[in-house]
Amino acid sequence: MSGKRISLIVNGESVKAEVLVNRLLSDFLRDDLALTGTKRGCETGVCGACSVLVDGDVVKSCLSLAAQVDGKTLTTVEGLGRIGDLHPLQESFMAHGGLQCGYCTPGFLLAAADLLSRNPDPQDAEIREALSGNLCRCTGYQGIVDAVRNVAESTHGN
Repeated sequence: MSGKRISLIVNGESVKAEVLVNRLLSDFLRDDLALTGTKRGCETGVCGACSVLVDGDVVKSCLSLAAQVDGKTLTTVEGLGRIGDLHPLQESFMAHGGLQCGYCTPGFLLAAADLLSRNPDPQDAEIREALSGNLCRCTGYQGIVDAVRNVAESTHGN
């Protein structure tokens, strides 16, 4: 199998690597870059646990190849916020019970960040639609929707 040299920005840091052309982006992030917030779930693109932002758009990293992100900018949950400086979505998920076991949370956070970057004041139906590519077995979803709505409202003073 042949390799490809890639260069990209991950969570604000420049990364250069040699990857096999068939290396999944999820495996590259978790195994090569130790960004374990990107979860392996279904590995078929259904659950959303592996979601990351590529040039600001939510992408299922289990369905993408590392070679495809050459020259792009990626954000994983580790780049969304940091301990002591959480992203408003992370704080809101905690405050509104939008997480329990936490396995699906990184994907939901990044999907929500993508939504709010495109639609800063979504209705509940729009939130549910934007998050429909993510599955959770613990929360029942209402806390997640409430958390996203709270961030939208606090940003727009609704």
